Amino acid sequence: MQCGRLSAVGVGYGARAVWCGRGETAAGRGVVAWRGSMVIRRASNDITTFLNTENIRLYNGAKMPTGLFSEGEVSGRITKLRKHMDEAGLAACLFTSIHNINYFSGGFTYCAFGRPYGLLVTPEKHLTISALVDAGQPWRRSAQDNIIYTDWKRDNFFRTVVQELGVTVGAMGVEEDHLSLQAATKLRTHLTNKLIDVSEATMRIRMVKSKEEIAVIKNSAATADLGGWACAEALGVGVPEYEVALAGTQAMVRNIAKLYPDSDLMDSWVWFQSGINTDGAHNPVTTRRLQSGDILSLNCFPMPQGYYTALERTWFLNHCSDHHLKNWEANVAVHKRGLELIRPGVRCSDIACELNELLAQFGLLKYRSFGYGHSFGVLSHYYGREAELELREDIETVLEPGMVISMEPMITIPEGQPGAGGYREHDIIVINDDGPENITHFPFGPEHNIFKT
Repeated sequence: MQCGRLSAVGVGYGARAVWCGRGETAAGRGVVAWRGSMVIRRASNDITTFLNTENIRLYNGAKMPTGLFSEGEVSGRITKLRKHMDEAGLAACLFTSIHNINYFSGGFTYCAFGRPYGLLVTPEKHLTISALVDAGQPWRRSAQDNIIYTDWKRDNFFRTVVQELGVTVGAMGVEEDHLSLQAATKLRTHLTNKLIDVSEATMRIRMVKSKEEIAVIKNSAATADLGGWACAEALGVGVPEYEVALAGTQAMVRNIAKLYPDSDLMDSWVWFQSGINTDGAHNPVTTRRLQSGDILSLNCFPMPQGYYTALERTWFLNHCSDHHLKNWEANVAVHKRGLELIRPGVRCSDIACELNELLAQFGLLKYRSFGYGHSFGVLSHYYGREAELELREDIETVLEPGMVISMEPMITIPEGQPGAGGYREHDIIVINDDGPENITHFPFGPEHNIFKT
């Protein structure tokens, strides 16, 4: 048997295969054969052979469901991608970002720790490229095939890309917004194929959600609501921020496990901020203890296998001063107006401009922090962003059915001024054929979110 090539009874769910080092034979050196979860070691411990092995295929165990989506959903995404490749004259695509690898593999979310990962797609091939530190897990979560590069020589990732691309002639799509200058240089050193950016094209594919994606997003939004109520239960004078955050995170992870028992559980988190810590939307949790009258900022982020949703609310503990109340009511008014503006056929920039006018009338525009909303999908605080679907003045995208977007106005009043702190509300809106659907159900505003303990 010649190794370095796929030798399996299939690459669908439940497949078993043999893997070998590149350029070796089963009767020779550098071979470990896998049958299901059983390993049969037939390799020598020859150090030279070991260090010269650039990549292997390791089909350890059986294929797993993608976790959130059907095989039909995943194959549909690949079909859309290959259609774009054909129209753009691309012979292949090499994705390196977590978001595109997750999206086009149907659920594999890599953990880099400084190592490169990839997804190579050609008209015939769909192959994740992973580091040996993860063993067989990337193959189990990949829709089709996987190859592993070894750490023993620098740039084995790039050599593996070249090997798997073979004699493919033509341009290769890459993500210029993710590929570092160093990685791009190495690709050009190893390849003769021209590199063409596909980050914007694939972003547009991801911007319009399928029915299955919207179902996941709705479940995740409901999970965020559960996390919010768990945080509310944990409130109390003297309770540190991190204890409130832990309560919300535990509730969300447990609910995701119940909803999607075949999924990977990683990355869900809560940012819970109090007092001056509310001034930034993404400020980390601290050990600060809650005080009566504190302005509080709730941020719940459930992450079922890479799919982001959020619940964000302004709260107060026990009481709210008149100055705080005035600012809060103004931001809530902007939030309500924004919810009314989100509908099919409206440009993102027009929504932002109208809300600017309203904030200016309240005298609060100068305290605005960021855009009024953004898209959802494969997204986190360290990967992914569908930048053409944001409620900003420079975004001309027209809202259409299948898009999912937030409304989340925020103002920050600096410390030392009356009513100081950060105010933010956040709801998730699904754009349907018959109009918008708000899938966030945790209440907002002063009549609901002054919690007395």
